[in-house]
Amino acid sequence: MGHHHHHHHHVGAEAGDRRMWAAVAVNLGLTVAQIVGGIVSGSLSLIADALHNFSDAASLVIAFAARRIARRPADETMTFGYGRAEVVAALVNYTTLVVIALYLVYEAVMRFVEPSEVAGWIIVIVAGIALAVDLVTAWLTYRMAKTSMNIRAAFLHNLADALGSVAVIVAGTLILLFGWWWVDPLVTLAIAGYILWMTWSEIGGVIRVLMQGSPPDVATSDVLAAMRGVEGVADVHHAHLWQMEEHRAALEAHVVIGEGRWGEADAIKARLKQALHDRFGLGHTTLELECARHACDETQAIGHS
Repeated sequence: MGHHHHHHHHVGAEAGDRRMWAAVAVNLGLTVAQIVGGIVSGSLSLIADALHNFSDAASLVIAFAARRIARRPADETMTFGYGRAEVVAALVNYTTLVVIALYLVYEAVMRFVEPSEVAGWIIVIVAGIALAVDLVTAWLTYRMAKTSMNIRAAFLHNLADALGSVAVIVAGTLILLFGWWWVDPLVTLAIAGYILWMTWSEIGGVIRVLMQGSPPDVATSDVLAAMRGVEGVADVHHAHLWQMEEHRAALEAHVVIGEGRWGEADAIKARLKQALHDRFGLGHTTLELECARHACDETQAIGHS
């Protein structure tokens, strides 16, 4: 978990916003160029790449908007704050990646059934320009992608695009040299397969946050064991450990204070909170204290009965 929960939105926020806008502008310009090139040359993989590029621009706009919303402070409506806007944006972007990939599969299969002429040189030239733009966009968003699942989703849109451009260049070259028209839909299928695989590997973490799952790098059993190990604690039950946002986790639990130690309850609670912060990086903890004689009946360690 570490101790890095609260600062990500604010470090270089304005510089990050400028990078995002630059990436959006570059991608929109490229999309127009690719669609024109694809129509003139009759290349499906080029138009597929353009669609993907447009989705890149859209994904960056969504990611950018979510970044701005996530910085809002908590209010009466959103008492936990707006940090999860970034997680929702990541889910939207991964979902659109899946839809795009399935559409590409459909188009590729139809092209196998009904082949059409493809003009190789235009594909190679436009895809070469696309690759350069994709690499620029990837460079603009790479550093932010390391610490944000929101930006990472937009970055992966872009990475898929860069690979798509490489594949299109290969396809165009093979059509030029050998007249292998079938390489075009085959490459489209390969791009679609890669997008689906990549999305599958990333979307789980996003869903985990939205489903209020525990942090992936903190075992709930370890947290409970550490709490029970604090002097003066008789038992812990009704525990809930969840990710509020990608880098912020929270814990709430009922803590039974040992027999005859109720007078130390505040000190025991302070020790517990310190231990949870130091060992697991848990800064947001809500602990309900119970004296040993009046503790809850029929308890379970995790969740409520």
